[in-house]
Parts: sequence; structure tokens; C-alpha cells
Amino acid sequence: MSWMFLRDLLSGVNKYSTGIGLIWLAVVFVFRLLVYMVATEHVWKDEQKEFECNSRQPGCENVCFDDFFPISQVRLWALQLIMVSTPSLLVVLHVAYRESREKRHRKKLYVSLGTMDGGLWYTYLISLIVKTGFEIGFLVLFYKLYDGFSVPYLIKCDLKPCPNTVDCFISRPTEKTIFILFLVITSCLCIVLNFIELSFLVLKCFIKCCLQKYSKKTPIPQCVSATASDMLNVVGEGPYSRIIIHTWP
Repeated sequence: MSWMFLRDLLSGVNKYSTGIGLIWLAVVFVFRLLVYMVATEHVWKDEQKEFECNSRQPGCENVCFDDFFPISQVRLWALQLIMVSTPSLLVVLHVAYRESREKRHRKKLYVSLGTMDGGLWYTYLISLIVKTGFEIGFLVLFYKLYDGFSVPYLIKCDLKPCPNTVDCFISRPTEKTIFILFLVITSCLCIVLNFIELSFLVLKCFIKCCLQKYSKKTPIPQCVSATASDMLNVVGEGPYSRIIIHTWP
């Protein structure tokens, strides 16, 4: 897979993100994507080749490895990174839709294409909810598949064709556990940032609606233009004449 595409995608979303969204992008880039690339290159080189059992029975190691690693941990992380990043594509597509709409009508329809209002606000909100759901879902899936977030140095396997219960050893268990915990912590941090940004957007929209509702209820003074003849009426004649000044509510 090409990580350059993911980088370009997130860079495009960067233009339409809030301040909290920019922090989320920094966490994904620095603490997740780069750490993932280092981990896959140096720690998870060839998992199956480095997986050893104290049995020479043909097929025993393969069966035990498949039982403990039904899905490769690094591939699961890669899938997680892709799934939590692609909802941001909705925002880019919505902005592109606004651009094409203005070109089709040949006039300015929006104050700014990236302004967070109207349909774009809902699109951004949906992308946050989907990203948070993917983050939580993958954490639960990872925990269920590997019985926690730690890698044991020894596992016992009694599956066929192993002749009996055999001991299998995983390479670099401590280093892998540290990387896993680091990625879990950064994933939880992204979840917290998503919740904060979600709350911020909803609260900002609520305050804006309240201000608009209040401004509609408050009467605005209107200036009524009138000529001097309309404002002044002369009643009577001679020295007993009176001037009546008309006022409007």
C-alpha cells in the first residue's frame, strides 16, 4: 500500500480542520504513522519465521502460530490507520462538491468553500463520529483477538498435529508489548480529541443558534424619514397659532 496517498489525504483535510482537528492530524502523523513504519521495519520483520516451538512435528508451528496470530498485528494496525483516516475524505469530497456547484452555476454560492456551516458542518460531524467508532472498534477487536495488549514470551499449544502440549516462543515480546501499548495510548488520545472536537462543534452551533434566536426577538429601531411638512402641522391663525409636532412609535 502507498502511505503517500494517506499523507496527501490528511494534508488536504488539514485546510478545513479546527484547531483540535490539527492536533489529531499531528498525533496520527507523528505518533502513529511514523511509529508504525519503524515498528514494521525493525520489530515485526518476519513473525512466522521467528516463531519457534519445541517440536519438530511438521505443521505444528504453523498451526500454533495461526492460533495465536489469526491476523497479523501490524496488518491490523495498518487497517486501523486506513479506516480512521478515510472518513476525512468525506470532508474533501464535500468541498469538491461545493466547487463543482459554483462552477456549474457560474456564480459565488458560498462565502468560503471551507466554511464550517450548512451541509459541510454535518459532514464533518459524521466523519468525527465514524472515526471514533472505528477507533473504539479496532481497540476492542485487538483486545479480543490477542487476549489483551501484551505479547507473552511463551505460549502453550496442544492443537493437532502437535504430538502433545508444546511450548512456543515469540521473538522480542517486551519490545512488541511496548510498541503495542504506545499505539493503544495514542489511539485513546485520538478518541479523546475526537470527543472534544465533537463537543466543541455542537456547543459552538448551539451558541450560534441561541444568538440568532435572541437577535430575532429583540426589536431593531427603525428610522422613519419624513419631510418637514409631515412632521409639523400649524393649527390656528395669527398670534394664536400652534405648532403640533408629530412623533412615531
